[in-house]
Amino acid sequence: MSDTLGTGTATGRQSQGTPEAGDAAKSAPPASPLATGRRRSGRARMRLEIAILSGPAILVFLAFVIFPVALAAYYGFYRWKGYGDPTDWVGLDNYKLILGDPAFQEVLTHNLLIVVLSLLIQGPLAIGLALLLNQKIRGRSVIRILIFVPYVISEIIVGTGWGLLLQSNGALNDLLGKIGLESWQHDWLSDPDLALWTLMGIITWKYIGFAVILMLAGLQSIPDELFEAAEIDGASYWQIQRRITLPLLGPTIRIWGFLSIIGSLQLFDLVFIIWGPYIAGTAGTSTMAIYMVAEGRNAANFGYGSAIAVVMFVISMIVALFYQRFVLRRDLQGAVTEGGAK
Repeated sequence: MSDTLGTGTATGRQSQGTPEAGDAAKSAPPASPLATGRRRSGRARMRLEIAILSGPAILVFLAFVIFPVALAAYYGFYRWKGYGDPTDWVGLDNYKLILGDPAFQEVLTHNLLIVVLSLLIQGPLAIGLALLLNQKIRGRSVIRILIFVPYVISEIIVGTGWGLLLQSNGALNDLLGKIGLESWQHDWLSDPDLALWTLMGIITWKYIGFAVILMLAGLQSIPDELFEAAEIDGASYWQIQRRITLPLLGPTIRIWGFLSIIGSLQLFDLVFIIWGPYIAGTAGTSTMAIYMVAEGRNAANFGYGSAIAVVMFVISMIVALFYQRFVLRRDLQGAVTEGGAK
């Protein structure tokens, strides 16, 4: 009887002691109005600081990105000559004409080919050069500068220079003739079978420096201890690159790929300078931006050109969203803020 009573007493004490934390929380004194006011004041101050710091950037973004896009979408519903108020409402006719035009489908195909070729050519080449320049070799600083110089040269200079070099009577064909390689002489800019590859060569020469610099930055962020440990374990050079370097370089490669894709979809300046809006069409190097200029501004149909700009924007946005969703997903998940994690 006494044992039973003792057991019940102990059980009762345990049951009474279980909600101690809850009782302590309930019995805790409420936050004072002064502390609550300080927290609210701190949140208000933080919001004010964010608004002050980000306000100018938001205004610039709205003025030079969102507003032009909205204005182009508005003009795209009209047949407009570029002056005066647009009054000739055509609705979705401009967009229907764009999507049904074989010329637009052709230039869209050119853009997609440039996207794929840029990734396949520049990516491996940039990684290889970055691995080479990440080694302790003599003159690597000079080589880095020489590789990066074309990227900082103006597109006008690059386009003009390569246009003069690659003409049918230009310096390249003249050099090939003098060294006895007349069979290698070609019409590099006008031949539809070669023009796109010529463009890819110029693009690679111009933008490979940016990719190499990105890859070098990614390589230098990898701890040397990982390579040393792999060497101690007996891994070869190529095994280290395949199992350690490339996986850890993945975020940098994916970011570069995103920038390369968007730049290829919006390619304009080099094609316009070297080929122009009309020769580019016959040479097979025309892009969506060139098509926009030729059919919009040059044809004095700014409403149609605005509709083309909107279509380009939508295509780029869809590609960017899909890339972010399926390619950059791992990188974005690793950058969740504290508030997002909650």
